[in-house]
Amino acid sequence: MFKKILIANRGEIALRVIRTCKEMGIATVAVYSTADQDSLHVKFADEAVCIGPPSSTLSYLNMPNIIAAAEITNADAIHPGYGFLSENARFSEMCRDHGIKFIGASPEMIEGMGDKSNAKATMIAAGVPCVPGSEGLLKDVKEGKKIAKNIGYPVMLKATAGGGGRGMRLIWKDEDFDEAWSSARTESKAAFGNDGMYLEKFVEEPRHIEIQIAGDQYGKVCHLSERDCSIQRRHQKLIEEAPSPFADEELRNKMGEAAIKAGEAINYEGVGTVEFLVDKYKNFYFMEMNVRIQVEHPVTEEIINFDLIKEQIKIAAGHPISGQNYLPQKHSIECRINAEDPFNDFRPSPGKIDVLHKPGGHGVRVDTHIYAGYTIPPHYDSMVAKLIVSAQTREECILKMERALSEFVVEGIKTTIPLHLKLMRDPDFKAGNFTTKFMETFDINKIN
Repeated sequence: MFKKILIANRGEIALRVIRTCKEMGIATVAVYSTADQDSLHVKFADEAVCIGPPSSTLSYLNMPNIIAAAEITNADAIHPGYGFLSENARFSEMCRDHGIKFIGASPEMIEGMGDKSNAKATMIAAGVPCVPGSEGLLKDVKEGKKIAKNIGYPVMLKATAGGGGRGMRLIWKDEDFDEAWSSARTESKAAFGNDGMYLEKFVEEPRHIEIQIAGDQYGKVCHLSERDCSIQRRHQKLIEEAPSPFADEELRNKMGEAAIKAGEAINYEGVGTVEFLVDKYKNFYFMEMNVRIQVEHPVTEEIINFDLIKEQIKIAAGHPISGQNYLPQKHSIECRINAEDPFNDFRPSPGKIDVLHKPGGHGVRVDTHIYAGYTIPPHYDSMVAKLIVSAQTREECILKMERALSEFVVEGIKTTIPLHLKLMRDPDFKAGNFTTKFMETFDINKIN
């Protein structure tokens, strides 16, 4: 087992990893930018190293500085959390070159799954259901139009290096293809330095359901049930729950088997997620694979009573997984609490927290790095907390979440707590009647 782990991240996920390390008897090193010197992850780690100014490029994405911090503190492993360098093949390779274990995917796995068209080809070869579309990248607009006519409109044009909805265009008819092609490529080139495009059939009334998997160094892969992440705004998840209110036992088993095939196809090592789009007929299609821990991992932990960060660390240290597939034992819901004003087009709201009261009670968990008197810097992602509740049924879970949200007091900044309260009271959400398009018509100003 590792003696000391450096956490190459910030905020709640850095604190989350530190807690598990301490419970495993592993020493911890926090890295931080000058903007984060007062963050809890810095205070609770055994050692802390400043790696640069507030800009992510000069701090949390500064690979040489992070490697240097690991070397001067004699850390034998680096945990990247999510975001930042967690899916950076070059950083994974640098860790390997310096004799430091990267607690995540190998450079080869990251590159293979990071390129969307490449990943899709791998999944097709492995027998994982994929959305009909182009085989690899499109040569030109003419080829795109031809494929679109063959599979039928509507189609989705996607950037191979894309993410967060950038470089994506929904096309309903042939006349709109040229403009969509041009704008998507321009956006993708600017955002990712890559204008490669591929095409897929647009899945109508889709759900976003993902399967948590774990794979070890000995070729074993297992799944740990599913999460429903369909409540999204501009392709950013707001609420996640497990199990999915849409999935039945048959769908869960089929998706679990497909996710295991996906992991086995690339000899996956670590904890990861295979994401699917599921249509209204319960047909499911591979979307992407995230070779890291995800923001929403706590809901899986809660429904199967399992520490995923601990499993990640054990796998990286060479321990075998059980090989057992885990099925949900109860229900769990997570709300992402962001420092944004939901009544003002979700405008970011950094600043000092004057008052903070976190909810408690049976089955209530708050993952956060904030405290009263803490100033949220404007330089990073706006998520400041995750509120996770668990109960025996989904109905009980929703009521518990509503109660917990009403107890969650954050003064001094605006947060998305009012939005989540309204969602918990919405009849369609309570009935499980939603798709990834739910937030496009949801009116936060309506009374409910």
